[in-house]
Amino acid sequence: MKMDKQGNALSGATNEAADLFDQAVEAFNIYRGDPVGLLDRAIETAPDFAMAHIMKAHLFGLATEPEATEAAKDILGKVKALRLSEREASHVAALGLLVEGHWITAAVALDRHNAHYPHDIVAIQSGHLMDFYRANARDLRDRIARVLPKWSADMPGYSILLGMHSFGLEETGDYGRAEAAGRRAVDLQPLDCWAHHAVAHVMEMQGRAEDGIGWMIAREPHWSGDDNFFKVHNWWHRSLYHLDLGQTDEVFALYDGPIRQDRSIVALDMVDASALLWRLHLSGNDVGDRWRELATSWDSHADGRTYPFNDWHAVMAYLGTGRFSEVDRIIEGYRASPVASDVAEWGRRTAVPLVEGFAAFWHGDYETAADRLHGARFIANSFGGSHAQRDIIDWTLAEATVRGGLTGMAEAIASERLALKPHSPVSGSFLSRARTSASPDRKAA
Repeated sequence: MKMDKQGNALSGATNEAADLFDQAVEAFNIYRGDPVGLLDRAIETAPDFAMAHIMKAHLFGLATEPEATEAAKDILGKVKALRLSEREASHVAALGLLVEGHWITAAVALDRHNAHYPHDIVAIQSGHLMDFYRANARDLRDRIARVLPKWSADMPGYSILLGMHSFGLEETGDYGRAEAAGRRAVDLQPLDCWAHHAVAHVMEMQGRAEDGIGWMIAREPHWSGDDNFFKVHNWWHRSLYHLDLGQTDEVFALYDGPIRQDRSIVALDMVDASALLWRLHLSGNDVGDRWRELATSWDSHADGRTYPFNDWHAVMAYLGTGRFSEVDRIIEGYRASPVASDVAEWGRRTAVPLVEGFAAFWHGDYETAADRLHGARFIANSFGGSHAQRDIIDWTLAEATVRGGLTGMAEAIASERLALKPHSPVSGSFLSRARTSASPDRKAA
């Protein structure tokens, strides 16, 4: 029986296929290259190679895109006909839950899986991504902590676990340990863009914009290559630093350059684009016709069924282009969904009030926007993204309270933001604007 680099048995693999699989795993680990192409070559060499099919299903299932989800379902249908080990069957069971929208139970299934197979790095990383996509900060940290004692520094992939643990530590507010783990991870594997981005998150959450820009520039050759799947997201992080410093010319240059010049239709890239344009809009900048291209790109993804976090970002582009019927379609899709799944619940409970709040803001109904967003922000960490990504909710809420003359709430929200980022020019401006807008008959709501 052939083994992968971590010592897991590979049913149906030949020597060549196992080598291609290891290359695909490494590409997945560092988000670089073409893991799907490598897996296709492995399958061509060994058609009954179960883990090659299974890993491919993971990659498609985690894409949060409608067509990719259907592709994952097709792969699972075929792999069930193969002879599977207990470990491989456990993967298939978790994936079956994932593709039907049961992200929570799928993530728990992989948690149990790794209790039995702590060196299964495909399951570890897939579970980590499920934790990210369902915004479970504790499991982002603890999924890795549960298996790390079973690993040693000389095992292939050890640094990848450090990078994942770094991100989990950051999302749970343990910034010192997060930065240390992330820096150690990139020292061991400089191309680990997930670990690099974990450190970027630390600097974002601590309001260290100048440090963040320096971190991104110094390590740019390691994360910005054309074959890096995560490069747009890291460019987005750099843009946030510039935006916080009021350097909007740099932000527009990054948007028109590395963030959007290729017109990517990858959901992750479009989420970043929508989020950045919305922040520019909140900052009082005219983004011109940029919304139109982005909205068109969203059309193949925003189905009101697959992943609400994506649909909410599509709504930003639809609002920007005046395609309000698409906004209504997404709202009604989640409201009327008869499906009993985690995704459907996220849509009804979280995406709908967020979409309504953002739509109200766009139309100048700031009181309604503040009402929807103030409630939604406390449940928004149940349906996807990082703290940095979800900060757009609080930013929009703060802007709504200032523009709507809701000065009591505006001062409170601004004070909250300043407590987290005392040196942030953006947060400071909210408080000064809130106080400036105060009047004898000011609204306290």
